[in-house]
Amino acid sequence: MDVCKLDNEKLKELSSYIDSLEEKEGSLISVLHRAQDIFGYLPEELQTFIANKLDISAAKVFGVVTFYSYFTMKPKGKHVISICMGTACFVKGAENILEEFRNQLKVKDGFTTEDGLFTIDILRCVGACGLAPVVVVDGTVHGKVKVEDVKGILSQYTLK
Repeated sequence: MDVCKLDNEKLKELSSYIDSLEEKEGSLISVLHRAQDIFGYLPEELQTFIANKLDISAAKVFGVVTFYSYFTMKPKGKHVISICMGTACFVKGAENILEEFRNQLKVKDGFTTEDGLFTIDILRCVGACGLAPVVVVDGTVHGKVKVEDVKGILSQYTLK
């Protein structure tokens, strides 16, 4: 297990969290959520660390990480742009908006810009169909987005 690549302070924080759990059995998902909150993603060496701390197999941890779409094994950008591709958003032009984000950022969905500033994700449904098409950036919902709005949305986050 090569945890030397991981930030020591963050490892201590996660370790303390795991040690504070009254019941470790059945706590894998909450530990993974906490780990991703601390590290931003769940690299293989972190999954192995968690497996050892919880006394479970690394394969089980990996299985959970890869099953749930919330968890990621790749670092995300400082700002995560999620474009809704649910039916209402799709019908109202979300695909064109996604294409404009791809063109502006020069990155495909699921990837992060070279400067580490933005990651583009696709969501299946945000649950805000009345605002379609919807883009969510860092948890902030942008509704009734048009292709010409993309540049302005990006500019709000390049200065932060």
